[in-house]
Amino acid sequence: MASSNRKTGKKGKNTNKRGEGALKRAKRLARGEQEPVRTKERRSKSVEEFEGTVSLSRDGFGFVKVEGRTDDVFIPMRKLHFALNGDFVKIEVSKRRLQAGAAGRSLEGEVVKIIRRSTKPHIGILVVRGRQVWAIVESKNMPYDIRIDVAGPDELPEIGGLKAAHGMKVAVLVTDWPKRSAEPVGRIVDVLGVPGENDTEMHAILAEFQLPYRFEPEVEKAADKISEAITAKDLAGRRDFRGVTTFTIDPSDAKDFDDALSFRTLENGNMEVGIHIADVTYYVTPGSPVDKEAFARGTSVYLVDRTIPMLPEKLSNKLCSLRPHEDKLTFSAVFELNAKAKVIAQWFGRTVINSDQRFDYEQAQRIIETGEGPLAAEIGQLHALATILRKQRFEHGAISFERPEMKVIVDPQGRPLDVVQKESKESNWLIEEFMLLANRCVAEYVTKRCKAKNPTFVYRIHENPDPEKLDSLRNFAKSFGHKLGDTSDPKQAAGALNDLMKEAKGKPEENALQLLALRSMARARYSTDNVGHYGLAFQYYTHFTSPIRRYPDMMVHRLLAMYMDGATSQDKLYYEDCCEHSSVREQIATDAERASIKFKMVEFMQDKIGRLFEGHVSGLTEWGIYVEIEPTKIEGMVSLREIRSDWYQFDEEKYETRGKASGRVFHLGDPVKVRVLRANLEQKIIDYELVEE
Repeated sequence: MASSNRKTGKKGKNTNKRGEGALKRAKRLARGEQEPVRTKERRSKSVEEFEGTVSLSRDGFGFVKVEGRTDDVFIPMRKLHFALNGDFVKIEVSKRRLQAGAAGRSLEGEVVKIIRRSTKPHIGILVVRGRQVWAIVESKNMPYDIRIDVAGPDELPEIGGLKAAHGMKVAVLVTDWPKRSAEPVGRIVDVLGVPGENDTEMHAILAEFQLPYRFEPEVEKAADKISEAITAKDLAGRRDFRGVTTFTIDPSDAKDFDDALSFRTLENGNMEVGIHIADVTYYVTPGSPVDKEAFARGTSVYLVDRTIPMLPEKLSNKLCSLRPHEDKLTFSAVFELNAKAKVIAQWFGRTVINSDQRFDYEQAQRIIETGEGPLAAEIGQLHALATILRKQRFEHGAISFERPEMKVIVDPQGRPLDVVQKESKESNWLIEEFMLLANRCVAEYVTKRCKAKNPTFVYRIHENPDPEKLDSLRNFAKSFGHKLGDTSDPKQAAGALNDLMKEAKGKPEENALQLLALRSMARARYSTDNVGHYGLAFQYYTHFTSPIRRYPDMMVHRLLAMYMDGATSQDKLYYEDCCEHSSVREQIATDAERASIKFKMVEFMQDKIGRLFEGHVSGLTEWGIYVEIEPTKIEGMVSLREIRSDWYQFDEEKYETRGKASGRVFHLGDPVKVRVLRANLEQKIIDYELVEE
């Protein structure tokens, strides 16, 4: 097919009669084994070898992220040697280039071995020409189309009740790249549906990130067998909170309620607050089909228009959902607090509750603001305690800034209607502070007070920020006349960052400073080695409060129960592997959620081609100026080569883009006016045109 490699202008030679060597390569790739580069591996004292993951561009060149190095290694197209996006490879970089890199020049290398092909499928549209079939891939990370390894269209598979055919959107896994072919070869792993339909596009995102959108029948059957009846045996040994005022506060569209609060005033004048969490692990036993599936998923995934739950609906929306006026089994953290929110006493254990009321955040907020409504007295007192806890947390060094989070409003068919900023108010803080209290105290109890010696536990950790990135932020802030204080000590750094954000509040550079500050932070993750949580300023922290949607919380429930029953420390290596898996699954879910938001934002902009918007510069690169428009914060790019009035160049050292003739300079945060030029759904990108006065 002449256009099958249209992005490079090459025309490949197609053949169905592959030799024995190619067949062996295909089998080896299918098993995920190493694929050597078809050039001799060089062993020379003049080169250094590294391993890393390829990030491929649509133009055919790539970068390799090498662990332990801050700079990515550039790989020209001619030196990729059949490596594709996501492949784990071995590369060579000459020592001469390494020295040049140390002097500030970008590194360039060459792929010498494909250690492991990516198992992430590519999404494309099937094109059938006679007996030849291709998947036409429109992706910013894939410059090639993929030839489907079938003898003809009659061999195309049927998956999930859908038959692959010309024009259908499919997920394809690359299995080989024959030596004389201009394109890789692959097989169809999922048939997604008709392009453009909402379900098809959401399933495409799930397929791209290898996320399931249905449960296997055996998992559903296993969940259905779990009894809904609560018997005397189930209640044995549980503390009964059914007579204590209890309620839930969740988003208005929530379907599962995995946490509830109870409140009562004690005879001594102190207040008892119970944080009651769905007792998922009472129903889901280790090694069961439901447990194995929950572990594999790791987390629920929240796309714009749907939730992909970690647990089957029988558990997530019914049995374990703390619905009002129903007896529910819970695992609880109960605190006695004085008027200054000091913890006087605490208790952890299994309980039974019956929620009196279900609030959404808006309803709870009205009660906080007016003092009127159901359970107004209880909510008012909890709000007062939460306000103190929040104030104390920031005084102890918690980071108090975050970028605006946008939400796409869709109709029942998934069509985007609007993009609005999520608001976080006192009702959100109320729930957040008590969940943080439970998470912190559970971690501290297991670490310091349980009987087990050096107990293995699952922590949620957040390491200290990168000093080099903080220095970059300091220099950037200085260019706007702001000062970032002493960051040599992590605790002082938190205060310095908070002060910087206060100083920049409401100014054009605020968003840019927030973005760079967040980039200086490490990514929170799960680990059995406790290093504390920098962002929250907690020495001990875990995730205890969401076992319906996070597998680490299930592990925490099990470990806490075991240690309370007198168990010795559990297998550290096993739980560390589980932590690493959970951290990976969390990041995949986050990436998929962002992809769905980006897709819907691009879809939202498709009928706005040609319209003018005010915005600000949100990013600068050597190829373009990224702009966020108001009020939706939808980001797109102004290509430097499409600015006709001048020749603009990016200065990485000064982090600015300057016009050669005019001298006009663009910095992060600068206000600009743009026109919507293109909105490409397949690639999830928006192009803007700079409107110059």
